[in-house]
Amino acid sequence: MAILQVNGLTKRFGGVTAVSDVSFSVEEGRILALIGPNGAGKTTCFNMIAGAFAPTEGQVHFKGKDVTNFKSYQLNALGMARTFQVVKPMAKLSVFENLMVACLAKSRNIRQARQKAQVVLERTHLENLAEHLAGQLSIGNLKRLEVARALATEPDLLLMDEPMGGLTPPEVTQAIELIKSIRDQGVTIVLIEHIMKAVTAVADDIVVLCNGEIIANGKPDVVLKNHAVIKAYLGEGYVASH
Repeated sequence: MAILQVNGLTKRFGGVTAVSDVSFSVEEGRILALIGPNGAGKTTCFNMIAGAFAPTEGQVHFKGKDVTNFKSYQLNALGMARTFQVVKPMAKLSVFENLMVACLAKSRNIRQARQKAQVVLERTHLENLAEHLAGQLSIGNLKRLEVARALATEPDLLLMDEPMGGLTPPEVTQAIELIKSIRDQGVTIVLIEHIMKAVTAVADDIVVLCNGEIIANGKPDVVLKNHAVIKAYLGEGYVASH
């Protein structure tokens, strides 16, 4: 069953078409990677799905419901959350306090929020940093906190915008395992990512955007051999090394 269905999504900014007639679906319990060169329209597509931008044309369906033009907080109430490429935690609050605030979105009281925050800390392996100020974290731990804050709102669908950008190779490996564990705990994931090692490690399906349009859509082993994808994004060097 498709938890997310986008049909003909188009976004124009004045005379510039950033996304044109994009359609794809995401099956429940799977990980879909949205990839493509810089400026391909990936984040704009995310912003329309997540309620930050209203599409010029097209529809978004979530859990079978037409949520086109819903606001982000309305989508979060239905079970959709997202992370951002540029993380912006509450820098003067601790890691635990950041999670407490996020947990209050779905909690009845402070006690319940505290309990949920502790669970999310453990789920994302941030226990040792619970009392650290968010503004003092490394980029790797900031990215992990960004994911933890999204998970604290108890999503069924998690949109992740470059969760591994700026990470060291060991941190990328840790992030891959975290993403797999989130999926294994029942959360469907759509992610934008440029690190192809990570994409091939986690993605069940891939959609490739170029110049705002889909140029390939399907299973990784097929998509990554597609000539148009190689030419527009991967390059012959990637193919030679694989």
